[in-house]
Amino acid sequence: MHEQLVTVAPRVRPAAQRPAERDAYFDNIKYLAIVLVAVGHAWEPLRDGSRSVSALYLLVYTFHMPAFIVVSGYFSRNFDASPGRLRRLVTGLVVPYVVFETAYTFFTRWTDRVPDRPVSLLDPLYLTWFLVALFVWRLTTPLWQRVRHPVPLALAVAMLATLTPSIGDDLDLQRVLQFLPYFVLGLCLKPEHFRLVRRRTVRLAALPVFAVALALAYWAVPRMSGAWFYHRDSAQELGAPAWSGPVMTLVTFGCSLVLVGCFLALVPGRQTWFTVLGAGTLYGYLLHGFLIQGARFWGWYGPAWVHDPLGTAAAALVATALVTALCTPPVRRALRGLVEPDMRWAFRQPTAPPETSRPYAATAP
Repeated sequence: MHEQLVTVAPRVRPAAQRPAERDAYFDNIKYLAIVLVAVGHAWEPLRDGSRSVSALYLLVYTFHMPAFIVVSGYFSRNFDASPGRLRRLVTGLVVPYVVFETAYTFFTRWTDRVPDRPVSLLDPLYLTWFLVALFVWRLTTPLWQRVRHPVPLALAVAMLATLTPSIGDDLDLQRVLQFLPYFVLGLCLKPEHFRLVRRRTVRLAALPVFAVALALAYWAVPRMSGAWFYHRDSAQELGAPAWSGPVMTLVTFGCSLVLVGCFLALVPGRQTWFTVLGAGTLYGYLLHGFLIQGARFWGWYGPAWVHDPLGTAAAALVATALVTALCTPPVRRALRGLVEPDMRWAFRQPTAPPETSRPYAATAP
């Protein structure tokens, strides 16, 4: 949510607080991206034996998280490590991480039948890795804004990470480092860059590009590992020669950026029925995993028809409906204490009026 903007003029009574206006375009991006995240998770159990579903899955994974991360970086440009923004970082990322990492551990003890699975805050479980990554990226934002050529430098870091299997699973640092270039790219973007991808010529080209990308994904399914787009393993851990890690970092970055651009071009910029849901995508992201994990445990993927084209479409529709419901205002109001706790009681209150600053959007899926 956007923070409120308080304007303080010298020797003048502070102006009334006004909520910063949300941009419908970016709320639409976040909602459509979270739908793709849920659909991708719903399709995951349907990939075995289906080259078509695997191609769709690979296509979605090429750009849905990069799109989220680019937008997250764009809205992190104003992060300056001030006390208020550090507090927001703790309440908006650290606390939800602790809550949902613990909740997913206990839930998957039941669904995965692993009753002794330990609660480990150093080893993100399932989809909680993104909260850790966003926390680290935001903390390093002032650094990236001060170095020359930040995107090439971030790419170099990602390339080196693919050569370093010793990084291990602590805090899912492979993902943190390999997805870093998308966040840094978002930090470097300006409003005019988004206007460029929304031009009519780009919109007209977007669907044909997606069609070509789907055909390439279909061709690539039996020939390469889709795990390259997960960005969670080194080259050695994927059974590939070390030199292929840096090469695939550049290849996947290029492919992802092309599809992210096409996705951004197709997102409507006007107010739509789902625009209001863009403010609740963090809820949809953190909650839909329980339903996906539960669907496997409850045997929803058991019937043979679910693995047919009709079942694939049904899984996508159900996932869309469920994640849409989880982004609605009633769910946000009910669970705000867990996902966006206030926690003013835990922090010292400022003794002087805060400095004037632009609104800071805590963008996360």
